[in-house]
Amino acid sequence: MPVPNQNVSPESSPTRRTAIAELLRKIAPIADELGGRFAAAGHELALVGGPVRDALLRRPTKDVDLTTDAPPERILEIIRDWADALWTIGIEFGTVGLRKDGVELEITTYRSESYDPKSRKPAVSYGTSLVEDLRRRDFAVNAMAARLPGYEFVDPFGGLADLQREVLRTPGRPEDSFSDDPLRMLRAARFASQLGFTVAPDVIQAMKDMAGRIEIVSAERVRDELSKLICGRFPRQGLALLVDTGLAEHVLPELPKLRLEIDEHHRHKDVYEHSLIVLEQAIAQEEDGPDLVLRLAALLHDIGKPRTRRFESGGRVSFHHHEVVGAKMTRKRLTALRYPKDVIADVSRLVELHLRFHGYGTGEWTDSAVRRYVRDAGPLLTRLHKLTRADCTTRNKRKAERLRRTYDDLEVRIDRLAQEEELAAIRPEIDGNEIQEILGIKPGPLVGRAYGFLLELRLDQGMIGKEAAADELRRWAVGEGILSPGGKASLPPESSRPSEGRSSGGERPAGDALTAEDGRP
Repeated sequence: MPVPNQNVSPESSPTRRTAIAELLRKIAPIADELGGRFAAAGHELALVGGPVRDALLRRPTKDVDLTTDAPPERILEIIRDWADALWTIGIEFGTVGLRKDGVELEITTYRSESYDPKSRKPAVSYGTSLVEDLRRRDFAVNAMAARLPGYEFVDPFGGLADLQREVLRTPGRPEDSFSDDPLRMLRAARFASQLGFTVAPDVIQAMKDMAGRIEIVSAERVRDELSKLICGRFPRQGLALLVDTGLAEHVLPELPKLRLEIDEHHRHKDVYEHSLIVLEQAIAQEEDGPDLVLRLAALLHDIGKPRTRRFESGGRVSFHHHEVVGAKMTRKRLTALRYPKDVIADVSRLVELHLRFHGYGTGEWTDSAVRRYVRDAGPLLTRLHKLTRADCTTRNKRKAERLRRTYDDLEVRIDRLAQEEELAAIRPEIDGNEIQEILGIKPGPLVGRAYGFLLELRLDQGMIGKEAAADELRRWAVGEGILSPGGKASLPPESSRPSEGRSSGGERPAGDALTAEDGRP
């Protein structure tokens, strides 16, 4: 990451000041015009924080963050007739958002904020000095600004030098910074992951000493930082910092517990190291940028091992059913972190399925077993492919190559069956309406049971044709007492008898909602 040379101070190098100004001007040319409006109104305005840092690192940035001495109400007065649109969702924290010529900007009044030891919300107070505003920011690399109009570079805490050295320091004492906002400890790990920077020793020590303070921060804020960390370019670096400082024990306690577990094949120092390698190997397979679901599943896939560890004869260690236990633990942890329901469901399902392939052996699965593998993975099949391949971390090259070839074979079989049978949408050859017609029954739970039988038949035997499927359905119905051997319904109409499978509380079994209209369980 080339950074403008720091050997000459901004005050003594007009050429260098001009070069930095040109870099910053590219972020949002419209900001200069806005700076002129604030100056005409008697107020300061500056580009600040992440956009300045990223411009100096030549990294793309989506955010345009500005800061001013004008209070929020005054900001609204200055921009109301100029902006194409504005929003005030963050105005209680001094932030006003706007859009101009397709560019979105956020303007925040100079401020300082700190946490009451017993509160989860920061207390915000407004300031009047740009330098003091920069002093309250998390790290020196984020405490740089450019005054508008003109892009005069302001760097009172040596952020540019830190960019060159690739180090994270706080503008003041780290203890004061983390006391003001404990989330900054997690941000240190996040920036280590995103930028690949090292963290200053005094900052690391403060993180260790104050790790427990992260408990005061809301789960949503912790979740957002953790997601950014996991989706960074160097997540191992950020995760290691969380574990080494003790922060992980408060935000992701399952991770450091893996350090205590030696895996059953003795391939790695511990399951923790294995999990980080799986994460890196999953990342290597990504095609369209960071995949949060895949990365979380890779990181958490073995968290059930500590709870399932058993010592076997001959000095072996086993972790039977750790995938099932791990899926439950994953769901519980991600729920506590307030992840969206779809993310929780997808990650926990991948954890549950990550060992399924190992029953494939050298290709002994029948086509029926392959169909079930595809059905159980559903829309997660591509991610499951990547996770399964990533989970091979053996140092034995011959064994690794054998596993790779075996999984290649499974994917070939899946592709072949998909072409033949449209596996992605496996359904019986007979729908709900036809089930009712063949068996002479009305909509209700029996239709769901029959549909389930036909789905299993479809998975076991593939496409056998509607006539053959109908014959199998009748044989099943006779065996279940639904039809008499002569082929007529042997039960009263469902509307006139109690529904089978319902509890005294009236709860419905899984297939009870099936109707002729939807034809699916």
